[in-house]
Amino acid sequence: MVNGLTTGPIPYGNQVIEMEFNFVDHHLHLISSTGNSAAIPMANVSVAKFYEKVFDGLKQLDIEAKIIAKPYDVPHIPFETFQKCHDINSYDKPHIETMWQILVAVNNVFQDFHGRFIGKSTPVHLFWHHFDMALTRFSGKRAPERPNVSQVEREAYSHEVISFGFWFGDETFPEPAFYAYGFPGTDIDGVYDEKLDPDAAFWNQTGGQALLKYSDIRDKDNARELILSFLESTYQAYAKHMDWPLKEFELDE
Repeated sequence: MVNGLTTGPIPYGNQVIEMEFNFVDHHLHLISSTGNSAAIPMANVSVAKFYEKVFDGLKQLDIEAKIIAKPYDVPHIPFETFQKCHDINSYDKPHIETMWQILVAVNNVFQDFHGRFIGKSTPVHLFWHHFDMALTRFSGKRAPERPNVSQVEREAYSHEVISFGFWFGDETFPEPAFYAYGFPGTDIDGVYDEKLDPDAAFWNQTGGQALLKYSDIRDKDNARELILSFLESTYQAYAKHMDWPLKEFELDE
């Protein structure tokens, strides 16, 4: 994550490939364990041309890629439509660089928080679904099975979780914010009565989560401490009402 966002290693035949969105030189880098590579510019190129060059670059690495050409569970245009977008060129370097520096800073805070928990947890990662940086802690206990959900959601919430993240906003909450939620803790009586830190944090009962707006901490000298206090207070609130063995997960310092 030094220069951008990466898929991590992807096995393909007898090689391993990696795709990295590099926000320093503004290229998509395709790298193979064979030593072959390709660099595709992201700026000053149409959506259609970029789409074409990605698959051309994969062919240079002797990779015949087949994809389901539509976003997963997101009501946006199918990827095939990108092949027709010759007039769209909206890659804005200054905004992309700002986004990247925000993610770098958030990652550093989340890594700190990640190291304070000795139970099972995910690494800090970019959740591709809604483009949010996320971290999930597990108690190890199975959760009630969710009826009428997709296979992905059924697997994701097969066990109790308390999840934390940062995202740039969407239609339901159109501004950057930190969030936290628990499953199945969202519906437990009393969790929304717990006090959150810092004072700007609040419960969003409609969305079933705790929120801290990025705008409320962006210019603060102690922003790092404010974010950590939000993460810790939400964890304590959910863990208390989900009956997690808090002492067992504490790091002895």
